[in-house]
Order: sequence, then C-alpha cells, then structure tokens
Amino acid sequence: MKYKVASLFAGVGGICLGFKNAGANIIWANEMDKWACETYKHNFNHPLIESKIEDVDLNSIPNIDILTSGFPCTSFSIAGYKKGFEDEKSGHLFMETLKVIKTTQPQVIFLENVKNLLSHDNGNTFTVIKEALADAGYFFKYKVLNSMEYGNVPQNRERIYIIGFKDKKHCDMFKFPSPIRLTKTIHDIINPTIQKDSKFYYENSKYYPMLSAVMKNRNTTYQLRRVYVRENKNNVSPTLTAHMGTGGHNVPLVIDNYGFRKLTPKECFMFQGFPANYKLPSSIANTHLYKQAGNSVTVPVVERIAKNILAVLKKSSFNSSSNSNIIYFPLNHKRLL
Repeated sequence: MKYKVASLFAGVGGICLGFKNAGANIIWANEMDKWACETYKHNFNHPLIESKIEDVDLNSIPNIDILTSGFPCTSFSIAGYKKGFEDEKSGHLFMETLKVIKTTQPQVIFLENVKNLLSHDNGNTFTVIKEALADAGYFFKYKVLNSMEYGNVPQNRERIYIIGFKDKKHCDMFKFPSPIRLTKTIHDIINPTIQKDSKFYYENSKYYPMLSAVMKNRNTTYQLRRVYVRENKNNVSPTLTAHMGTGGHNVPLVIDNYGFRKLTPKECFMFQGFPANYKLPSSIANTHLYKQAGNSVTVPVVERIAKNILAVLKKSSFNSSSNSNIIYFPLNHKRLL
C-alpha cells in the first residue's frame, strides 16, 4: 500500500521528492509562485493547484493519509489566538494550513520551518502552533535537524520539523532519524575540471583582488560581503537562502580550475540534496532558480523522516490486520507538547 500525500507550499517539490523517494504517493500539491510551479511541473505529473492557499477549495482536496506544509513563518499573538484561530482577517499562513488539516483530517501531518520558529515572538508563535495542533486532535513531536548531520549533505542548514499523528500510539512509535556521519564533501557536487559560463566567474570583477587575497582552500566555500570575504571553516556550504535570488553576492563561492566563481543554480539544488537529473527549466532566469533553491528543503533529511513515518503506519496497519479481533478502547491521554 502506498500512502497518499498532499503538499501545501510545495515550492519546487523538495518535500514531495523526499516522500516520493521514501515510497509514498504524492497525489496533490499547491503553490502560488509561478516560477516555482514551472519547476515543479517539470518534475511531477500529479495535480498542482497554482494559487494562493486562501483561494484553494478545501473540499476539492482528495482523500489523503499525510499532509505536508512548509508554511512561511509570520508573527501572530496569543491574544490573536484567543480571539479566534479561524479569524479570516489574520492572514497567517499557518492558520490556512490548519484549515486544511481540519478539513482533510490526515493521519499524519508534516510541518517544516526555520529553526527560529521556536523562539519567534519570545516563543509565543510556537506556543500557539502547539496549542492549535493539539486542539485539532493531533499528538506530535518536533526536533531541529541540521542537513549536514542528518542528511549527509554538505550544507550547514538547521530546520525544525514537526510531525503530528491522529493516533497517539503512532506518535509514541515514531522516532526522528539518528545523526549520520557526513561523508560527502563539496567535491561530490563541484567538479573543478568543468568550466562554467563566464557570468559565474569573478576575474573581471572589482572584488577580484579581495577574493584572491583570501580564497586559497579548494575544499570549502566562501561568502563575499561588501567589505570582507568569509571562509567556511567546516568545509561545507553555508545555509542557502532565498536572498540568493536578489542579486549581489549572496551565492556561495568556490575555486575551480578556471578561477573564483559562484555556485550555479544546479549546484545549489544539489547542495539541497536534489539529484543531478532534477529538471530546471531553461526558460527560468537564474535569479528565480537561486531563490527556489534557497526556499527549498534538504531532500535526504525529509526522506529519512518520511521513511520513519511510513514505517510507523505500515507496522500499525500490519498489527491491526493481524489482530482484527482485538478491540482497543480509547483512554484519556495527555497530548504530547
């Protein structure tokens, strides 16, 4: 049995690809950014609703087992929650995710966000989220995972993952993946012998003297700021951000056989754990592709979490079929927060 997944704020499909690789069936997705939609459609064939989440007809979402959401984090208060979490005027995207959760009632919810969600608004934002999920009938666990520690991907990227279950037994059974040793290096992504387009190099830039004075290590990446160059001492990529698509020098730099250059969009996707054959439309400008890579997730981390989720569901399904004459009576459990 393949468990059915729907994806909110699907972006270019990082979460979807992780669940697909784990063995789930992605059947529906929603994304509003037209350029991200183009990349998504080049790699998936199921229905993609190209609109704001507020405009999605909730009753049109098919029956699913798992709902994923990489919702953007914006501020809202405890007071706002007390006024009514369904307040249409709030405009908060987590509230929209919550509406979908309540409508579709999936067995599992998978939420991903920045690490700072934990401390945002002095912790009030996360308190509201926890209370809202519990009130919606979900038991859940959460953890901050770094891509280079949990995905064997050479990028220093910390994200919080919140995994919720309708069934407390499932939540109790679920465990986040354990750390794994980082064996991949930037050279698993960067091939220094292949020359890239001249637009990626800095030889004719006014910053070249500053770069040449600092960039000596071929085994790591660098960050160029207006007045200095920073070497990443852990020999991995820094956290890729959406700001890479805003121009300037936000894209990490490397040394190859032809000089100092910025990462290409394809390489940025690969630093997020996307395979080399993931399709990036040639019609999309690099600025949009850089933004897409920075906004995405690290695919192998999602895949490892997804495998653990599916293992719980499959084990529970097997036990249920093997003990079909056993009746379980519900108990009053305190929700896991």
